[in-house]
Amino acid sequence: MFEPFQYEFFIRGLVAATLVGGLCGLIGVYIILRRMSYIGHGLAHAIFGGAVVSYIMSFNFFIGASVWGFLSALLITITTRKRQIGADAAIGIITTASFALGIALISRYKTFTRSFDAALFGDILGVSQGDLVAIIAVTVAASVVVFLGYKLLLFATFDEEVARFYGVPTGWIDTMFSLVLAATIVVSMQVLGVTLIAAAIVIPPVVARLLTDSFKNMVLLSTGIGAFCGLSGIYISWYVDVSSGASIVLFSAALFLLALAVGPIRSRLASARGKASGGISRFQRTSGSLH
Repeated sequence: MFEPFQYEFFIRGLVAATLVGGLCGLIGVYIILRRMSYIGHGLAHAIFGGAVVSYIMSFNFFIGASVWGFLSALLITITTRKRQIGADAAIGIITTASFALGIALISRYKTFTRSFDAALFGDILGVSQGDLVAIIAVTVAASVVVFLGYKLLLFATFDEEVARFYGVPTGWIDTMFSLVLAATIVVSMQVLGVTLIAAAIVIPPVVARLLTDSFKNMVLLSTGIGAFCGLSGIYISWYVDVSSGASIVLFSAALFLLALAVGPIRSRLASARGKASGGISRFQRTSGSLH
């Protein structure tokens, strides 16, 4: 049971996956509530193009891919503000064009082939000390941004037009959130892979939403579920011998199915408690009138 912990690379990968899972769960809450689930999938593909460009130009991967992703997210946000173009169309055009650029550069230069599978599907063996430091830095930064801007993010997420009317700087909030989202996807690529990041961003908050109606509890639950899925998925991948990203997402999907089954039971229990409390209240009112 404790055999994997003998290896330093596994411990490093376990810590990285746990942090990445929690980070994706935290950011995913705002993605889900803004009804932009597709952006996680699309932006991951866009950042892949930036990663290839950074690699070919011998530029720092984290900086190059983050800047590329940040600009892509900003372009998506600006485009969706034009009423003639829907968010899904904007995401589809911008992100697929960026991904296609990455594929074109790979086929042209043929120097990115070895890292191609890891970038697409995740590779626990490839998590270096530098990757872990970057993940920790982004996790801390994202947590600070969410903590300090909690009320502003909440207001802008649920009703952007009203928030703008009351003087909330929604433009700056969108810009900051785009930067955090881009950084999250960049540091998640090595653990989850481009093709599976969207699921890690979407599933934990959806599971949390099935279990609670409170926004605060949803944020905490989603972060905890994401971290738990990252930890458990990496541990399972060791024994099943599959890619880290696939095992994390499949474990998350299993939790989603469990939450889906528990949801109706939870609703019935809540309804029963409501009826019971209503009955007690009526009994108390009747008793009071009798006295």
